[in-house]
Amino acid sequence: MQHQTDRTRYLALAAMIAALYTILTLLAATWGLAYGPVQFRFSEALTLLPAFTSAAVPGLTVGCFLSNLFSGYSTDLVVGTAATLVAAVGTRLVRNVRWRGLPILAPLPPVLVNAVFVGAEIVALSPGGFAWAEFFTQALSVGAGELAVCYGLGLPLAAWLGSSRAMKRVFQYFS
Repeated sequence: MQHQTDRTRYLALAAMIAALYTILTLLAATWGLAYGPVQFRFSEALTLLPAFTSAAVPGLTVGCFLSNLFSGYSTDLVVGTAATLVAAVGTRLVRNVRWRGLPILAPLPPVLVNAVFVGAEIVALSPGGFAWAEFFTQALSVGAGELAVCYGLGLPLAAWLGSSRAMKRVFQYFS
């Protein structure tokens, strides 16, 4: 019985993360910030959650897939979702690198992976085809937005999550 309860809690937490990611992305889309070369998805602050719970890996992946259904680019469903999965696993792998309890490397995988994956996707879809100079420009643009969100919003979120008794209790089952 306990095993079934644990599985249900895990799925519920992953579903809540997916829903929150999707809602925040669609909110950013209302201001034109969620899709394209200039991205400032508030939802990307949640990409630090794998540092706290393994349920965030499938939660973020599903949330990204659902969000990208609205992007207008079918390639986003594959490339964006794959980038989120790879970044979430990377964040999970560096979760124990902490400074004063803060997972300081947790934002790095989403920044680097999205810069490369999404930057390459944007250039590959451009009329002129793939060009390295354009790739570096797009990767820098995507990476800068990701850096701002992950470090500017994500690390303060991580600090709060790490100090909140209520959130520790939510994550305790699947840390």
